[in-house]
Amino acid sequence: MGSELREEDVEMFLLNNSDFLENWIKKHATPELIHKIKSLDVLAPPTFNTSARNSITSNMFKNYVDGMVRQRKRSLVNREKLLAMNESELFMELIRDIASELDVNVLCHKILRNVSVLTGSDRGSLFLVRGSKENRYLVSKLFDVTENSTLEESLHTEATEIKIPFGRGIVGAVASTKEIINIKDAYADPRFNKDIDKKTGYQTHSILCMPIQNHDSEIIGVAQIINKITGNHEFEEQDVEVFRKYLMFCGIGITNAQLFEMSVQEYKRNKLLLNLARGVFEEQQNLENLVQKIMLDAQELLQCERCSVYLIDDTLDAPKDHRIDASGTQNETNNEKTINDIVFLKAFDNYAKDGDNIHIQSATELTQSKNAEIARYVAFHEAHLCIADLELDGRFGKGPVTDDDGFCTRSMLCMPVYNSEGKITAVTQLINKLNGSPFNDSDVNIIEAFSIFTGLGIHNCQMYENACRLMAKQTVALEVLSFHASAGQEETERLAVQSEIRSGDELKLYTYEFNDLLLSDDETLQSVICMFKESGLIQKYRIPMEVMCRWTCSVKKNYRPVTYHNWRHAFNVTQTMFTMLFTGQLLPVFSDLEMLGMLVACLCHDLDHRGTNNAFQVKVETPLAMLYSTSVMEHHHFDHSIMILNSEGNNIFQSLSPDEYRKVIKQLEFCILSTDLALYFRKRGDFKKMLDAGRKDFKQQSDKDLLKAMMMTACDVAAITKPWEIQKEVAQLVANEFFEQGDVEKTQLGETPIAMMDRDKKDELPKMQVGFIDAICLPVYELFSNLWPTLKPMYSGCKENRENWNQLAESQTTQKPSTEPTGS
Repeated sequence: MGSELREEDVEMFLLNNSDFLENWIKKHATPELIHKIKSLDVLAPPTFNTSARNSITSNMFKNYVDGMVRQRKRSLVNREKLLAMNESELFMELIRDIASELDVNVLCHKILRNVSVLTGSDRGSLFLVRGSKENRYLVSKLFDVTENSTLEESLHTEATEIKIPFGRGIVGAVASTKEIINIKDAYADPRFNKDIDKKTGYQTHSILCMPIQNHDSEIIGVAQIINKITGNHEFEEQDVEVFRKYLMFCGIGITNAQLFEMSVQEYKRNKLLLNLARGVFEEQQNLENLVQKIMLDAQELLQCERCSVYLIDDTLDAPKDHRIDASGTQNETNNEKTINDIVFLKAFDNYAKDGDNIHIQSATELTQSKNAEIARYVAFHEAHLCIADLELDGRFGKGPVTDDDGFCTRSMLCMPVYNSEGKITAVTQLINKLNGSPFNDSDVNIIEAFSIFTGLGIHNCQMYENACRLMAKQTVALEVLSFHASAGQEETERLAVQSEIRSGDELKLYTYEFNDLLLSDDETLQSVICMFKESGLIQKYRIPMEVMCRWTCSVKKNYRPVTYHNWRHAFNVTQTMFTMLFTGQLLPVFSDLEMLGMLVACLCHDLDHRGTNNAFQVKVETPLAMLYSTSVMEHHHFDHSIMILNSEGNNIFQSLSPDEYRKVIKQLEFCILSTDLALYFRKRGDFKKMLDAGRKDFKQQSDKDLLKAMMMTACDVAAITKPWEIQKEVAQLVANEFFEQGDVEKTQLGETPIAMMDRDKKDELPKMQVGFIDAICLPVYELFSNLWPTLKPMYSGCKENRENWNQLAESQTTQKPSTEPTGS
């Protein structure tokens, strides 16, 4: 019966309308109605706890999303019974009928059928508001609904709906003024369109038209009933009041149904977009596969006949006066960007009828295609294009737009695709919705969100492909570098013959006063072979003489001809390590493998030095500084060492066992990185603490590593211990290299270099040398001298050179200022 109220119906209505219902009851409900509601506890908060609401709502939402809504077939209460109901019973019937209905179409159809019964009208229509606030209009959702008509008979689709602007006709006037219009004689009202009756053959007598408003009193629709079937066909005040009260609840029901429908649609769209995002970021290795997935998802999302994706060529950013336009003509005079500057790298097409078959357009197709022209237009103007009828639009030519294969483009949605840097990388083009209607604002919003994921996916995929190409180029470059950086066969054979001639004593390799300036380049190479031979390393580790000679020549070849940090410096550092081990008698502390690693590290410790320090590399953000965050050059020297060892015929460690190989490589890295003076001060403090603690046997690996680090620094700066004539000449070489870096900082960076690198302060070299000796050199040589008296000559040489530099500094302070121009 109409007065029977089911609690689940009431709950569904109250979930969204409890505030409005309470207010309505206070103003309009009878005491009997209030008693009935209280008896059901429908307004009591404890009845509907949060978990229950969430459970009911979640299940209903899931059912709508999954298409599992159960449509209950309910017969309408006949007109006599409705009219026999009192206000309370009528109110309950209204709630029961619309509370649980969240389908907009079904809800609207129920409203009109019930109104037809309640008011005794012959038929009714319902119009919903569409458009923006500036351009609102009404569309016929349901038209000519009778008491017995079905939803399918009355429902208007987008293709068949009638559009009525606000203010036009009876319906438009109601929407514009929010006033009720009750016309007793339609033909006497000038707003009535008599042509409709002529076309349909139906005679309209009376019309009752009312606005449908939401809780904010905004117009959301207009309901209209025609021809009261009793009496004189005129609607009475009682009909108006029943209609008005009914529509008051219907406005809320329609609003909620529309919101629910939007939520379901938005949920589905978001789910599709999330699936798209997941798929886009799963496919990163092949651009064509990614584009294919994008196109199929786009077609599924918007249900269109055809989808195209145009990838824009990188030449979009090329100098305009050197580009080739779409017709193949070079543009040399026009410096302004034109549509012809938009060049497509590739274009992909997919027809819904062809399934997953993607067609790649040829260059000829791209040149002749009208759709490609439109895509180029969108890329040029950097704005989407939504065309309801391409033929009527007229911007891209007259007549039907038909391809060679007979496909006719009617409507189109074309959207630019941006990457994360805001640059257009592609254009997505969707053509002809399957239902025949044009693309709307909702489609634009969807494809706009879709394009964000598309742009990121294409950008990432292109970045991946670029990275793969760069890796391939790097591999090729390393192969070429390895070939050219490795010593030639003739040079290797010549050294192998010469290395049999002179001994270490003859070359004075065991002396602290060793002077490389007396040797030719060939003799320095011979001296390296000699050191490795007389240390027994070549024999012990079965290093073929040809490999040893080739490696030595390759190392020399990979030192740049910079002023100081060149092959000669590396050779001197190696000779100093050799002397400390043998003449200084530190050999018993280390194993043969450690000695091998230390000598190799000394020879390689400055490989490919560029004549600038780490601070300079970081300051100008060189590629090396981008590769390494700390000890920039030292890491590069080590990597370069490994590159030479991996070059064919240069692996002097080839006969080592895997365990020995790992150990010597680890030691090689440690020793080379230890030459970074930024690490020296901390390690020197640790070394001194270790000695002060009485740990002088170096049995612990950590203690031995500290010793190696100190020895690497002692060898690296060992020029300070040489006889004065050698030290003075080497110091000038160091200063000149520093000045060259300072000149670059002045001229190219516009900065003032530090004093030791400022050519304008070259006269302060003696003073700076004294500071260098005191801060870095003397402390480490003093520690070694106290620990091993055999190393005292290095400490003594350093002290003597300090005195010489100090005397020069003092003599310069007593001299008059030089009149020589600065920097001469």
